[in-house]
Amino acid sequence: MGRGPYSYRDDPAVPDFPDDRPLVLFDGDCALCSNSARMILKRDRAGVFRLAPTQSPLGRALLIHYGLDPDDPSTMLLIQDGVARERSDGALGIAARLPAPYRLAVSARIAPRFVRDALYDFVARRRRRIPGPTWCSLPPSGVDLADRVLG
Repeated sequence: MGRGPYSYRDDPAVPDFPDDRPLVLFDGDCALCSNSARMILKRDRAGVFRLAPTQSPLGRALLIHYGLDPDDPSTMLLIQDGVARERSDGALGIAARLPAPYRLAVSARIAPRFVRDALYDFVARRRRRIPGPTWCSLPPSGVDLADRVLG
């Protein structure tokens, strides 16, 4: 994934999007990922994050740009300050910007990345087995989607 900050701006395949705030790409066909996205929207009262499903044109283009399979995204991707973070680094980057108790998850950084990523991959491989609703455009109660969800 080693691309420089804001490298997607020079990629003609990536649509322009506002990148003044962190962007979270999530698998909109996965119940676990969709519920995580809804939780971010609900808990992020300050509107720090924007979200986009990986199935959207923007999501697909960014996954391809970063060398990830858009048809089987295996990670939630956090793009912050023009840099993409995936797997456990992305999840912990999201947690760090959310209120307590979610912010406490950053204590997991004491574990080596290979251990954190192995656990992340274990869950990611099984994520579609978890039943529940997948992404829909209905926001959690009290959340306005304007300027928060990109497509």
